[in-house]
Amino acid sequence: MALTIYEIIRRSCDPLLPPLNRKVRSRALREAKASDRRLSILDVGGRKSPYTIGLPADVTIIDLPRETEVQRDLNLGVNEQIADELKKRRSNIHSVIFGDMTCSDLPSASYDLVIAVEVLEHVLEDAKFVSEVSRVLIPGGKFIMTTPNGDFVENRNPDHKRHYKKAQLAGLLSEYFENVEVEYAIAGGYYRKIGLRSWSLTRPQQTVLSIFGNIVNSIQSAEKGISGRALGTHHLIATAQKAF
Repeated sequence: MALTIYEIIRRSCDPLLPPLNRKVRSRALREAKASDRRLSILDVGGRKSPYTIGLPADVTIIDLPRETEVQRDLNLGVNEQIADELKKRRSNIHSVIFGDMTCSDLPSASYDLVIAVEVLEHVLEDAKFVSEVSRVLIPGGKFIMTTPNGDFVENRNPDHKRHYKKAQLAGLLSEYFENVEVEYAIAGGYYRKIGLRSWSLTRPQQTVLSIFGNIVNSIQSAEKGISGRALGTHHLIATAQKAF
């Protein structure tokens, strides 16, 4: 399936984006390439979904409908306009579902891979969420997720229910998955901070600084031993596999 212009442009920007996006994307791409068929991926809360753009897979996005003031302020959730734009821009979008992953009506054993980037910290009933992820995965399917590193990052976000420590997240995932790996990821500091600033044609200086910050932060985040470094890292990244 041919990529859209939007996908080509966004893919060309990959090296300039925050390193967390590329870290998730590389894991998803590895799963897609290892398969002998086109994967079916469920992207939970993946409205922007930079990590699945252009992937050789059929991507279903599920997200809460945008209804509350907090959602609008924090740019969370989806509406019909966002869903329509996603389908027009992306060649691999199978469908966009308005729904709650803690109580979805998605069919069981229907996805090869589930991705949830910076989602679980927003979910009050986290055990139900993880249980549902396991239910909709095929036997042997995988769950790739990230969340703030609770061993280091203080929770100041009004929509975050909690920040997990590494052991806490590993314990939760192990209740529903057979093989679980949790690592620390993404170095903090000045370059990470400026790298998270939005790009804008009307603010070229800010855009250049953001790109430079992401490049430096990528180098910092690739340092040997960072996956075991609790202090100074801002995220946890986990891969969990369902039993066959």
